[in-house]
Amino acid sequence: MKKNTVIDFENPGEIFQDHLSELLRSKARDILSEALELEVESFMEEYKTYRLTDGRQRIVRHGYHQERFIQTGLGSVIARVPRSKDRQSHSSKEPIRFSSNLIPPYLRRSKSIETLIPWLYLKGISTGGFHEALEAILGKGAPGLSAATVSRLKSIWQEDWNQWKLRDLSKSKYVYFWVDGIYCNVRMDKDKQCLLVIVGVKENGEKELVSLQDGYRESSQSWMEVLLDLKQRGLKEAPKVAVGDGAMGFWKALKTVFSQTREQRCWMHKTGNILNYLPKREQPNAKERIHQIWMAISKEEAFRALDNFVVIYDAKFPKATQCLLKDKETLMTFYDFPAEHWRHLRTTNPIESTFATVRLRTAKVRGCFSRTTVLTMAFKLMLSAQKNWIRLHGFKKLAEVIEGVQFVDGIAENRIAA
Repeated sequence: MKKNTVIDFENPGEIFQDHLSELLRSKARDILSEALELEVESFMEEYKTYRLTDGRQRIVRHGYHQERFIQTGLGSVIARVPRSKDRQSHSSKEPIRFSSNLIPPYLRRSKSIETLIPWLYLKGISTGGFHEALEAILGKGAPGLSAATVSRLKSIWQEDWNQWKLRDLSKSKYVYFWVDGIYCNVRMDKDKQCLLVIVGVKENGEKELVSLQDGYRESSQSWMEVLLDLKQRGLKEAPKVAVGDGAMGFWKALKTVFSQTREQRCWMHKTGNILNYLPKREQPNAKERIHQIWMAISKEEAFRALDNFVVIYDAKFPKATQCLLKDKETLMTFYDFPAEHWRHLRTTNPIESTFATVRLRTAKVRGCFSRTTVLTMAFKLMLSAQKNWIRLHGFKKLAEVIEGVQFVDGIAENRIAA
């Protein structure tokens, strides 16, 4: 019988080689090379009619730039970017040169790595531990991502956040707000344990991070400071609707700063709060009945479903029904806006989905972080997520909302009259 093999898992790299990762990196190199060749061919095709006085082609291929490593989620990938030559470069005009959109000059790491660094930091990896952590992800060596590099990146991101939070809002207009307080388990140096987040939708339907600040829990004073800051930086018009959890101090602050903004309670939060008052055996059926309320095609039908829920559960679970009834009017606000927007107005999903995988409250971090560090990392993650946010469904209806058109059960009143 063969002797059992003992594997030292403290250093498994000496025994196992990750052939799959190496294969993927190799394929990535091939794909990148092909893409760059197609890119330069398209460039050459665009300028093929440019000729010198002697008839020769003005723009020609001119080999490749020096090889460089690009750090990606698959590890380091070698890139050879093609070069072009402008034979008329001696003229007073700016020479025409090929510049890759895939691999811009000085690019050293992909956007996925730019996102990975703040994500790891918020998960508790110290600056000194980044090299080891990234080496396991990116492959042996992880060149260019030393502790000093990470520190420089943090400084740049902090400056980005400082400029962003002071930006002028005098030309900004937001139709809807989504607001939430994101709790983090990391200890911050001034006991401000909550990130106050506002996401807005612009007139063209694009969602945008409006504000990211820290606050003491979700107090009305903290939210007041956030909203007043927006006003002081030029935000003149109040959003038509703000969507958020009913437990926040935001609503008191909203009435003071933007009194015309209507309130819409988040059905996702409300459903969770109601179910907390019910035993587990009752929760599936109760959740289905709650679903029938907010999925009703009219406000009248929604209130009938709400009354039916109260009849069924009030006798045995009065706290659950009271939780529903206390916000019943603000839970139905969305019916007074375009039906195309209901899916967006019923929940704070733009914020919840962004923080789902990096929810700070799940971090198991022992160290103490400065408020600037936590805010900077969260800011970078939000901006990264913002690039993938989809435009508001039925965004053309926003023009009618801005104009003050009245909607009944999602349909404009003038259409009902017609």
